[in-house]
Amino acid sequence: MIEARGLTRRYGNKVAVDDLSFSVRPGRVTGFLGPNGAGKSTTMRMILGLDRPTSGTVRVNGQAYHELDQPLRRIGALLDAKWVHPNRSARAHLRWLARTNRLPDRRVDEVLEAVGLAAVANRPAGGFSLGMSQRLGIATALLGDPEILMFDEPVNGLDPEGIRWIRGFMRDLAAQGRTVFVSSHLLSEMAQTAEDLVVIGRGKLISQCTTAEFIDNASESLVRVRTPQAEELRAALARADAEVRVEVETGALLVSGVTTQLVGEVAAAGGVVLHELAVERASLEQAFMRLTDDAVEYQTTALPAPELVTAGR
Repeated sequence: MIEARGLTRRYGNKVAVDDLSFSVRPGRVTGFLGPNGAGKSTTMRMILGLDRPTSGTVRVNGQAYHELDQPLRRIGALLDAKWVHPNRSARAHLRWLARTNRLPDRRVDEVLEAVGLAAVANRPAGGFSLGMSQRLGIATALLGDPEILMFDEPVNGLDPEGIRWIRGFMRDLAAQGRTVFVSSHLLSEMAQTAEDLVVIGRGKLISQCTTAEFIDNASESLVRVRTPQAEELRAALARADAEVRVEVETGALLVSGVTTQLVGEVAAAGGVVLHELAVERASLEQAFMRLTDDAVEYQTTALPAPELVTAGR
């Protein structure tokens, strides 16, 4: 388990992490989300003792990172996939790390095989693609067979097969009872991978809950209806004090503040044929954008149209 309590980190006048408290449970994949500049990487660095908190504490299974004996056996992390000497082979890099924590050389071959790098294990890491470097970083995190794993943007540079692999791999690690904490900007992947979420913005906690709860809490309750008698149903729903709008692309009715049961009963009473009746759920991306809109550090605006230059000017 990872536990942060009142975690704060200042750099001069800038507050990167602000009184942040959360916990990451074993046996589940927990997504760590936030806009750019939210403090995710700083928080992960503090968990690993790479940055010292200005105030507050963070514990790994009840201990600070610097108190851990043979830390690779307790927590494995991928923060920077390119943190490898370019002239050192993947196997040599892992053997060097293994010896610092008294791990056998056979474990190096096991993790190289697990991440699909066995065939290129003796090639210099400086010639690796970003995707291969990510796999080597994941192998490094797995080296000590730790109970806790942290990954910062682990799918960067991976092809579709690699993304599918890491998605299943993280789920398998959690199913073994491990704590898996992963930061990613690919919200579609987090929706398929993470069971729990920790969401921050401007260094502060926005939400900690399950993925399903996060989407539900940020979503407007909508019922989606398709019918060849849209006008009749729309009028009947209006008489029932329901708010109805039309989806321009499809002509479907989107009804807010009611249940599917009520819409079905109103349709049946009016003899209206229904082709679709379902609850409209927001995506994780839509929920994330809605709840973090005020915490975005860099707001974008539309470019102004170029001024037309007429002949003779």
